[in-house]
Amino acid sequence: MNEKTVALVTGANKGIGYEIAAGLGALGWRVGVGARDEGRRTAAVAALRAGGADAFAVPLDVTDDASAAAAAELLAERFGRLDVLVNNAAVTGGPSQEPTAVGLEQVRLAVETNVLGVIRVTNALLPLLRRSASPRIVNMSSGVGSLTLQSDPEASTGPISAAYAPSKSFLNAVTLQYAKELRGTGVLVNLACPGYCDTDLNGHQGTRTPAQGAAVAVRLAALPDGGPSGGFFNEDGPLPW
Repeated sequence: MNEKTVALVTGANKGIGYEIAAGLGALGWRVGVGARDEGRRTAAVAALRAGGADAFAVPLDVTDDASAAAAAELLAERFGRLDVLVNNAAVTGGPSQEPTAVGLEQVRLAVETNVLGVIRVTNALLPLLRRSASPRIVNMSSGVGSLTLQSDPEASTGPISAAYAPSKSFLNAVTLQYAKELRGTGVLVNLACPGYCDTDLNGHQGTRTPAQGAAVAVRLAALPDGGPSGGFFNEDGPLPW
């Protein structure tokens, strides 16, 4: 990419998303902080700029069609293209997710944000990504979305989860379909697993820092042309599906 790379990270006002934005900013890229809360979005942009990043605000609610369209319009008017999209925004769906007791609204919430939100934002921004010389899409998944690991009684996949974990399995499957459709176009689409990080999402019970979790997404965002597409990776390499 000869021009300064333009990236957008959804859910970038805190946690792993913020650290992904910081990591991309450290590469010298222009980084859009996608977030729906104006106050948190503004504060995140200010903090990133104070740290030397070329950050800018992008109002974005991934569950809203009009918001995704407005974000695409903002990027089109300002830059005319988008080089990297990191779909990071996610929710757990709330506690107590045993399948015999989980509320259907919990499942809907997880799918609406973690899957439909990714489809909504990706499709709104894909025309701008197609204008890039080296477009990249990174979808933030989780090891709990691996059916191979979930079916292994010896694997550590956290508590029983009928909303969050299946939403990540769904996201993994959808990401594969994007990779298949976009094969040969230059758009590389991959999944990143940050590991069990200390964030609001898990009540700060994680054992890794958000910065550690962000590293794999930054690496996939900066893949060279001809790099992998349709892969599922953590910091150590490919993960089982």
